[in-house]
Amino acid sequence: MANPALTDKHFERERDEWEPGYAAGASTGGTDRRDPGAPATRTGAMTANGTFAKTFVLFLIVLAAGSFGWQQTQASPTGRIEIPGWILLSVLAGLALALVCIFKPRMSPVLAPLYAVAEGVFLGAISKAFELQWDGIVFQAVLATVGVFFATLALYVFGVVKVTRKFTAVVIGATLGIAVMYLLGLVLSLFGVDMVFWNEPTPLGIIVSVVICVVAAPHLLLDYEFIRQASIQGAPKYMEWYGAFGIMVTLVWLYLELLRLLSLLRR
Repeated sequence: MANPALTDKHFERERDEWEPGYAAGASTGGTDRRDPGAPATRTGAMTANGTFAKTFVLFLIVLAAGSFGWQQTQASPTGRIEIPGWILLSVLAGLALALVCIFKPRMSPVLAPLYAVAEGVFLGAISKAFELQWDGIVFQAVLATVGVFFATLALYVFGVVKVTRKFTAVVIGATLGIAVMYLLGLVLSLFGVDMVFWNEPTPLGIIVSVVICVVAAPHLLLDYEFIRQASIQGAPKYMEWYGAFGIMVTLVWLYLELLRLLSLLRR
């Protein structure tokens, strides 16, 4: 699914909550924080460097939790892949933590690491299942995800890609289309109609999977823009954890889509 955390509307809503405290600094002789080009008016404000440092911390947590989840998935003597049923709890926990974090960004210093733990356990277990079927696929998916992250970051930092309103609208529109497709496939499957063609190793399935990956990648650019804007506005320090959480949500989605695409190509 797409990243619902780092959006303009969410940014505006959260800014209304921190606005009074930061406006006070401006009224006492500090720089007016409403000026987009002005620096933060008090120490302890959010910075882009701090956000990416915390993103790296969350990444390490995901890896550590993933190693635990990896060990839980085993292959039976008959070759059947066995994933413990309780892994589903980590998925639900990750979803619950993400929803709370989205609506309570002030709690992100605690919720973001917990989300990384829950998602790490799930990713480790599901990655092992894929690895048992297609040797080396996890390394390829991780490498591709990291590559997309640094490629999009370079494109953004050097100004090759501008995150405009039109660009944002196109990305969000494409994401909503994917969400509708997923939802429709889920609803029809409840009535016994198999419409999940994008999971089939056919030319159409592979093309759809590629399109989904192409749509997921630009969300990282939207995340970077959110972080830049929040930093310029002098957001509170806890927003660094929230920005890092938003990036991790996008990376998890992108990794799963790349893993699925590679599995289709391997088949």
